[in-house]
Amino acid sequence: MKAALGRIIAIAGKEFIHIRRDPRLMISVLVMPVIQLLLFSYAISFDVRNVPTVLFDSDRTVASREYLAAYEQSDFFDVVGYVDSMAEVDRHLDTARARIAVMVRPGFGQAIARGEQGSASILIDGSEPNSAQLAQTYAVAMNDVLGRQLLVDWALTQGFDPSSAGGLEPRVRTWYNPDRRSADFLIPGLMVVIIMIVTIQQTAVTLVKEKDQGTFEQVIVSPIRRGELMIGKVSPWVVMAFIDMVVITLVGVFVFGIPLRGDLLTFVIAIFLFVLCCLALGLLISARSTSPEAANLAGLLVSFLPGFMLSGFAFPLNSIPVWLQYVSYAFPGRYMTVIARSVFLKGAGMDVLWPQVAALAVYAVVSLTLASLLYSRKAV
Repeated sequence: MKAALGRIIAIAGKEFIHIRRDPRLMISVLVMPVIQLLLFSYAISFDVRNVPTVLFDSDRTVASREYLAAYEQSDFFDVVGYVDSMAEVDRHLDTARARIAVMVRPGFGQAIARGEQGSASILIDGSEPNSAQLAQTYAVAMNDVLGRQLLVDWALTQGFDPSSAGGLEPRVRTWYNPDRRSADFLIPGLMVVIIMIVTIQQTAVTLVKEKDQGTFEQVIVSPIRRGELMIGKVSPWVVMAFIDMVVITLVGVFVFGIPLRGDLLTFVIAIFLFVLCCLALGLLISARSTSPEAANLAGLLVSFLPGFMLSGFAFPLNSIPVWLQYVSYAFPGRYMTVIARSVFLKGAGMDVLWPQVAALAVYAVVSLTLASLLYSRKAV
């Protein structure tokens, strides 16, 4: 037992020396993840604010002016000006000077004065579907509120009880992310994606470079078991990836203000298992890659694309085709993204997240076993 432990420590020490002597590798593993987090966090945002909006008042009454004034006071709409014709509306939308056009039809004020519904139209630029959907939702909700207010005002002018105007006033509360900041949603998932990309690619490419340079010769002729070799090779990368995750977590909490409400022990266990899964994937790639270029390409395909598309990082998994939902189970990012967001935003612990943690544990055991079988001296 002591002899085996000594051999593992010797291999791990060799790996640490190799990593320390390669400044570019140190930068790639320890510095680049933080830079990527900062760049992606500032560059990627699903928040929609200050949407350029043009207003067209063809009624020109007090009611129509009050209605359009509400758009000027909103933080969501950025009114770029008033126009006097449909041709000007079209020109604003065609040139992207405006993304939304709000038009009040003739007779709006008269209809309101009679207690009837006024006619207004909203044109939305659909060339950006996500923004268009959010703009439509916000505009419809805003019109519901304004319509009810106009109805109440009309009831008061007629001497009626405003409560008799009826209608439904919804009161909506958003749990876990009250301000609906996209950063709170994106950054926990982004941590997972960055660690997945860096760990898989660097592990695969570095080990293939060692094979390519012939530095495994001493390992080949030494009396080291396959399991000892695997543990020794993986240990330094576990430490490096763990340091990455801790630093990225601190940046997310203290720089971007992401709340960390859940059980830290559950999060640490999940990180450890997730890193093992990623390292195993890197080992699998290195065992069957013939060159660093091939390993880099394979690592990119296995980490980057599934990380962004199949982990739930940017898109809800229930919105992708069913067959892709099944494919997503083959990548550890799916499970870790759920864990990260639940720990950060929902305050969840092991009692809630045990299915995802168990899935990572099974994934780690299976993938490491397979990597151990493939990562034989013949493969090396």
